[in-house]
Amino acid sequence: MSAFVDASFLFALYRQQPGNERALEWMATASEPPVVSALLVFEFEQAVRFEVFRRGRDHTKGFSEIAGLNLLAQFETHLTQRVFAVADFEAARVVREASRISEKHTIRRGVRAFDILHVATALVLGARELLTFDIGQRTLAEVEGLTVPL
Repeated sequence: MSAFVDASFLFALYRQQPGNERALEWMATASEPPVVSALLVFEFEQAVRFEVFRRGRDHTKGFSEIAGLNLLAQFETHLTQRVFAVADFEAARVVREASRISEKHTIRRGVRAFDILHVATALVLGARELLTFDIGQRTLAEVEGLTVPL
């Protein structure tokens, strides 16, 4: 396995935002599908739905329900077409690895739980790269030995 993705990469892939061109270029030149976990799929789908909620409260934030539903449908199609490889993982092993990472980094770096879980999953699955546009996620991945090529 080569690359594991996080939610910031998926948002950049599906939305016009900073990183969009780099995400599309990476996908176009990839030799194998990047890997996602069920946890990441949940996080991404939840984040899309939350952005729709935000738009409902403040029209200057988030995105419309139609845009959100279209994005989710496109992502689901890509999962079905195996544009991404959905990896199974042993949850207990990932949580043990996440606990190790948390103990080592959270007090000094202020790392978020999902960032730790994604890095732990990538390590447990044997990924060499993490695809992210999140600065905190990048730093954590790099200190844990993953390459962040974007």
